[in-house]
Amino acid sequence: MLKIAVGSKNPVKIEAVKSGFEKVFGNCEIIGVSVPSQVSEMPMSFSEISQGAKNRALGALKLLKADYGVGLEGGFNKTELGTFLSGFVAIVNKDGIWGYAGGEGLFMPEKIVTKVKLEKKELGDVMDEIRGLKNTKQQEGCVGYFTNNLIDRKESFEKPVICALSRFSKSEMFE
Repeated sequence: MLKIAVGSKNPVKIEAVKSGFEKVFGNCEIIGVSVPSQVSEMPMSFSEISQGAKNRALGALKLLKADYGVGLEGGFNKTELGTFLSGFVAIVNKDGIWGYAGGEGLFMPEKIVTKVKLEKKELGDVMDEIRGLKNTKQQEGCVGYFTNNLIDRKESFEKPVICALSRFSKSEMFE
């Protein structure tokens, strides 16, 4: 059975990885571990988002000596159109081969982006404060709120996990 190390203890991210890997490879052992992203608490660029995901994947892989390490990172990506909430998935196998995928980009209200920047808080904490809730990031997440739960946080990470796994399931295309 494949051993998959997820660089997060967040149950939503772990479940997204479990669902994605099992759709591609069948039954797998999925273990979440706390590893640092080595980037900002709330990444503010695509470069920072992707680096954080890579750092988590590699850290988890090494810590558990797994078959695959998975890093999932979300953050803001400022563009000429405005700021988008973007996710990124990095998957590395024990041979050092990488698979990557980006998640949906959710156009963000600038008042939320500004609050995150000025108060130096994670988006989940700001969303909790605005909505009067607790632990949004381990439930529907920001994407669930803004899409009326038509897309929940798990689904927003599951699809990129599957896309990143195409590097391994279709490896012949990358040779």
